[in-house]
Amino acid sequence: MPLNIRSARELEASLLTELAIRSKGHWGYDAEFLEDCRVDLTITPEYIASHPIFVLEEQGKVVGFYSLERQANNDVELMHLFVEPAGIGGGHGRRLWQHAVESARKLGFQEMVISSDPQAEAFYKAMGARRVGEVASIVRAGRMLPLVRFTLPLSSPAVL
Repeated sequence: MPLNIRSARELEASLLTELAIRSKGHWGYDAEFLEDCRVDLTITPEYIASHPIFVLEEQGKVVGFYSLERQANNDVELMHLFVEPAGIGGGHGRRLWQHAVESARKLGFQEMVISSDPQAEAFYKAMGARRVGEVASIVRAGRMLPLVRFTLPLSSPAVL
């Protein structure tokens, strides 16, 4: 099935928010926790207009997305990388990751950081990122998240 990655459209904000919540729910979090995450996972039209945010389409349907944010130290942070639950483990995350790496490299960044969900840390490590510490969750007091870092290649291999 052909996959396409394109820039997100402002009118897709609520669709992307709901996709992020469904994707996070794949890991077995309860409804209360997912609702607590809603503010952090909300994508707005303004966010789409002001950040690099890309969607993955399969047969014209959005099945995943990611966004990038410049950090004060001039690194870039991968803020959102979410895939529809049915596509988790099917290569969609890898496609989005490869596109994010290439996008960040083209924007001139050398390092990408991710405040990872604990359930997604293994994915980022499989992509070549390394754990460099922990950061406090903004959703729940006392919850710590893995902080991972990826050194962007000078050039990226072709995406098949």
